[in-house]
Amino acid sequence: MWRGGRWRRRPFFFAMLNALVKVEPVTLEGKFVKLEPMRFDHFPALCDVGLEPSLWKWTANIVEKETDLEKYVRSALADRDQGIALPFVTIDKTSGAIVGSTRFGNIDPNHRKVEIGWTWINPKWQRTRINTEAKLLMLTHAFEVWACVRVELKTDSNNKRSRAAMIRIGATEEGTLRNHMITESGRNRHSVYFSIIDSEWPSIKEDLNAKLADRD
Repeated sequence: MWRGGRWRRRPFFFAMLNALVKVEPVTLEGKFVKLEPMRFDHFPALCDVGLEPSLWKWTANIVEKETDLEKYVRSALADRDQGIALPFVTIDKTSGAIVGSTRFGNIDPNHRKVEIGWTWINPKWQRTRINTEAKLLMLTHAFEVWACVRVELKTDSNNKRSRAAMIRIGATEEGTLRNHMITESGRNRHSVYFSIIDSEWPSIKEDLNAKLADRD
């Protein structure tokens, strides 16, 4: 509707957008990986693979013992209950083992955008198809089910491996937010932001599928 020299969108338009981004637990499954909605009864299995110190070196969290990981899991589930996150456990379909975790976070239905992150995979399963297919599943859900126009990713500026992985999946580096957060250790963290937008998704999807095929 045109008023005062600009378009004003009716309330039902925003209700329609909110309906597209239906924030509820969903299982995402591919050929190699299954992303299952995180539950607290996953905690023992997450402890088996999640107390490797290298996983947490560049995160905002301190995870050194089981009580630290319990706090991390409970925080993820609390964000889920508030409708701002969907945390998953990452399952290797070949072995059936939980190998890590990932998450949709900062879900913003009004602006049709979401962040993919909080991702960690036990070193035994790193550099396999697991992360590539997990990102493919999550990006497909974001762009093709939720009709997002933007997916964000971010990492510590010191985390060279994570930055390379984001570029590898086709994300565009947008810049660095200096002193973006204070980590649990008290360190000032600079965060590097990446994004994928809806117009880029078809070619990125094709490339990710090709990467998975190349490993067969």
